Amino acid sequence: MTAAFQPTLFDSAVERPCFRPLPPAAPAAGDSVGAGTRTPLSDGAWVELHPNWLRGAQALPGRLVQTVDWRAERRTMYDRVVDVPRLVRFYGEGEPLPHPLIAQGLSLLSDHFGAELGEPFRTVGMCRYRDGADSVAWHGDDIGRGRTEDTMVAILSLGTARTLLLRPRRRADGAGRSASLRFPLGHGDLIVMGGSCQRTWEHCIPKSARVRGSRISVQFRPRGVR
Repeated sequence: MTAAFQPTLFDSAVERPCFRPLPPAAPAAGDSVGAGTRTPLSDGAWVELHPNWLRGAQALPGRLVQTVDWRAERRTMYDRVVDVPRLVRFYGEGEPLPHPLIAQGLSLLSDHFGAELGEPFRTVGMCRYRDGADSVAWHGDDIGRGRTEDTMVAILSLGTARTLLLRPRRRADGAGRSASLRFPLGHGDLIVMGGSCQRTWEHCIPKSARVRGSRISVQFRPRGVR
């Protein structure tokens, strides 16, 4: 049995779902990763964190758990085939999205970042982490144009909080990595990775024995980036 995200008795049942306006990109002070600010990373990468971008949508995770046709994947690891530890669904360009709020988020991100990106966000990927045993290993979204071009990937987190880790890739010369950056992402939080981030940095969602609830990650990407 899997646990779905449940709103608490203290959540406002009358608050209408809405997206907070995204502020113009502003550099973070010093080396800190600040809310609503753009933090430069190494090698032309950057990250922005926008807590509570989506507000008043406590019922959305449960609705998506029930209505999305989630798919289990398998992959080869060493000499055997194993289950991917999460459920997934990818919505290609022009494919109907599972909820009006997801479509609205796609439009708002395109309006805000489109001029800088040079194109709109066009696809939506979704991952469902059923509990703390579900995870995603270190990777970059570098299938397609992300391997050779600067791009953006925006992730909306829904449901139970999980930590996203971000670290630079190991250089070809064997130079060591610096410490990972930690982003505890709660319900409605948005994180945007831009510049060279998908090819020079990598991110993951580690397993956690402390997590009991479900989380859904909604990834917004431009054409040709996976």
